[in-house]
Amino acid sequence: MSNRKGFLLVVSSPSGGGKTTVCRMLVENRDDIVYSISATTRPKRRGEADGRDYFFISQAEFLKREKNGFFAETAVVHDYRYGTPVQMIEEETYKGKIVIMDLDVQGAKSIKKKFSDSVTVFILPPSMEVLKSRLMKRNTDDDETIKVRMKNAEAEIKEAEDFDYRVINESIDETYVEMLSIIDNEIKRRNK
Repeated sequence: MSNRKGFLLVVSSPSGGGKTTVCRMLVENRDDIVYSISATTRPKRRGEADGRDYFFISQAEFLKREKNGFFAETAVVHDYRYGTPVQMIEEETYKGKIVIMDLDVQGAKSIKKKFSDSVTVFILPPSMEVLKSRLMKRNTDDDETIKVRMKNAEAEIKEAEDFDYRVINESIDETYVEMLSIIDNEIKRRNK
């Protein structure tokens, strides 16, 4: 692992916390950041594309790849499986890139165990009320799913203390600027 020039940046938040949006902003605006695309058994949402947002695969295919060591980590979230392909992480970080991942808490912990030099950031909502409002505005989940996501969010937020950095997402633009600062500080720290 010590030969890697780049590093992993693992971003977590409760569902609706803003992790995917801020990760996309970072990838779009920085040449040194690449997005790690996870595989999932979850169905595609409106507007998502296979190979861009996730690799959408069947349960059987996922289990086969998991057994063959294809993933750096796997997790079951909201009854769907998610996994991060290990090969892309290794290739890009050896080239000096920052590989950004948006993962749930379980996934972030698994990655930190496997790649101890990774940087973990937890994005917190300003309040649970704001989080619920954001989930409802997304218009992608029914009321029952939102209820489950809110319950899960309470447990996930308790895990925030285990992350290297915590950022409160009052506004996505402020969160983006704070993330840039974290990245630049980590680059400086590693280049000493």
